[in-house]
Amino acid sequence: MNSTWFRRFTTAVGDGPRLVCFPHAGGSATAYKDLASTLPANVDVVCVQYPGRQDRYREEPFTVMGSLVEAVAEELARESATVGGRPYALFGHSMGALVAFETARLLARRGLPQPTRLFLSGRGGPETDSAPYHLYDDADVLADVRRLGGTEQAMLDDPDILELVLPALRADYRALGSYSWRGGEPLTVPVTALTGDSDPMMTVEDARTWQAYTTGDFALKVFPGGHFYLFDQLEQVADTVTEGLLTRAAVS
Repeated sequence: MNSTWFRRFTTAVGDGPRLVCFPHAGGSATAYKDLASTLPANVDVVCVQYPGRQDRYREEPFTVMGSLVEAVAEELARESATVGGRPYALFGHSMGALVAFETARLLARRGLPQPTRLFLSGRGGPETDSAPYHLYDDADVLADVRRLGGTEQAMLDDPDILELVLPALRADYRALGSYSWRGGEPLTVPVTALTGDSDPMMTVEDARTWQAYTTGDFALKVFPGGHFYLFDQLEQVADTVTEGLLTRAAVS
């Protein structure tokens, strides 16, 4: 796959399904490195690297959600056209859940091969979050990141690292603020919603709202932990993903 947009941290054995992973706001492809190592060896885990971070830090990050979705969908469509054959699923956490969902919708509108399942984590459906992220200044963004927790906390206390990560964070929050649900036909793709039971950003009922956006099968999985529960529940999350990849209908 395109080495600019996608990263692999493992080498899949055999011709198992592909899992395309979308990071959270301010996050990078490496957020999924441990999950990639925990999933079965035949799963081809591909992690999206948004512009403006890590080895793409010289590139301008997207500040409009629609433009980011368009770019990712184009890369996935190009990969499907050149390789094809391998079934794939999308996994997105927090902002990544929204990017994954809208990417699937765009691929469907264009009549392109659909994922076998969406794994939407750490965020409710597109109408559940109405925070004015586009109005957040840097202090607001950093306060929100600290509230949500996660592995980046130490970075926020290092001025040199903060200088590197803040532009991507700022852009991602603006992209979130640019988004509004405009309606449309539900997907036909099965959906698994995942959430921590003490996430300060959302409730379990918020996670359940994803069911309204698909006519396919729906599963809800609740894990101990907060917004970044998945980093502490790797084995359980990997089991849920494996179940969803290997069956067309996970049981909630």
